[in-house]
Amino acid sequence: MNRSRSTLVVGQNGAGKSTMLDALSFALFGKAHRNINKNQLVNSINGKGMVVEVEFSVGPSDYKIVRGVKPTKFEIWKDNFLINQDSHNKEYQRILEQNILKLNHKSFHQIVVLGSSSFIPFMQLAAQHRRDVIEDLLDINVFSKMNGILKERVSILKEKDRASRSEIELIEEKIKNQKKYVDKLKQLGQEQKEDRRKEITLLNEQIDALMLEKSNVDESSLDEYKNQIANLNKKVREVEKFDHQFKVKQKELNKDILFYKDNTTCPTCDQNISDELKDDKTQKASTKWDELEEGRHVASANLNTLNGQLDQVELVIVDLQKKINEEYQTNVKIQQAQGRISQLLEELSRFETETGSVEESTEQLNDYMSEHSRLKDERMTLVDDSAYNAVITELLKDTGIKTKIIKQYLPVINNLVNKYLQVLDFYVSFHLDDTFKESIRSRYRDVFSYDSFSEGEKQRIDLALLFTWRMIAKMKNSVATNLLILDETFDSSLDADGVDNLTKILETLDEETRVFVISHKGELLEGKFDDKIEFVKSKNFSKIA
Repeated sequence: MNRSRSTLVVGQNGAGKSTMLDALSFALFGKAHRNINKNQLVNSINGKGMVVEVEFSVGPSDYKIVRGVKPTKFEIWKDNFLINQDSHNKEYQRILEQNILKLNHKSFHQIVVLGSSSFIPFMQLAAQHRRDVIEDLLDINVFSKMNGILKERVSILKEKDRASRSEIELIEEKIKNQKKYVDKLKQLGQEQKEDRRKEITLLNEQIDALMLEKSNVDESSLDEYKNQIANLNKKVREVEKFDHQFKVKQKELNKDILFYKDNTTCPTCDQNISDELKDDKTQKASTKWDELEEGRHVASANLNTLNGQLDQVELVIVDLQKKINEEYQTNVKIQQAQGRISQLLEELSRFETETGSVEESTEQLNDYMSEHSRLKDERMTLVDDSAYNAVITELLKDTGIKTKIIKQYLPVINNLVNKYLQVLDFYVSFHLDDTFKESIRSRYRDVFSYDSFSEGEKQRIDLALLFTWRMIAKMKNSVATNLLILDETFDSSLDADGVDNLTKILETLDEETRVFVISHKGELLEGKFDDKIEFVKSKNFSKIA
């Protein structure tokens, strides 16, 4: 393992110098240093089995990261023991970045690596991305995470608040309707009792009136009258029988009278009938007929008398039957009224002793009131939580506590940048404001921006910021790294003085810092570094010479 403070990494273009950065970035963060996907890291000849192992120490513990593609592999070893892999890869990566490295991929490019390839200097980042870098350095991005968590909680509280208000509105509507229902039940109960009392009074009055209408007819007399009718009818039949007999005898007498008037000879014996005999027979027959006629007159008179008696008795019976029917109907009405009174009295008794419906409805109303009280208490808790979260939200906003911390460090950042710029022989006044917008003044107080300078001057600013970030990280102890990689930095826009000044800065770094300088101009940097690694390419494979 290379323990030199500074190492020069050299080799021809394409020999694999910068690939070392891709391997390191992939092992630590699961993504290449350059803008390529993971599958492009796999050697096209082998097509599989790409594995990177990185070993490092953090404090007293030794770590080894093993990561591969085709097949996929990701292992974190601590002191020769594999850290539990039960968690999801994202969670496993979070443990590596937050708990071990204390460094994410973005900060890796700003603190550990400065290169000409696939590197976006701090000054070329958008304002928000500049802020992200500084928040990572100052270890205050936790406030952003807290703010994110808080936003989720606020969103949940808002949803709970909406649900709570809906529940309260619903229970209030239930209470309103239940109160109306209970009042209606009570009112109906009173109205029903009063209605029944009134009906009982009316029914008693009806019974009194019906009792006055009753004639108390003796129904037994009806049988007597019916017996009279039967006897009269019997007599009528007897009289009619006598009258019929009289008619029959009169008819016979009429035949005899006519016989003696019309005949002078006996048809049986042919003897002559004397006039004296004819007169005698005729006279006797006439007398007898008259007697019979008189009897018929008497019978007719008797029959008329009997029929008159029958008519009278039948009228009495009809009147009596009418009264009996009226009496029956009156009794039925009285019985019906008495039955209804009994029913009403039972209902009144039940109303007086049984209040179940009202009590149950009132109990339901009380339950609704209790639920309303509980929901109001919960809502007050939600309101209190929301008010508390509102205060915390204000603190966690970019304009809150984070900005306050950043403002405290901005003078330190600006002083360090200007210090390193002077070491790099670039005498300007560099200033970042709290919106992370730069203003750069020359010695003549002319105001410039980063883009106003040449590439060599820009690189000096980038180097000054790199060393500033490393110093800030060391001050905060937020990033546990002693690694510094300069990828073709010496090969780009630095002039001879810039190279010398940069070398001086590297020499001022503490003993624990390990610097790797990647360059394809090794002959110009010979003797300036403690060690050298040379990459060569053989049969399409890169290796260390």
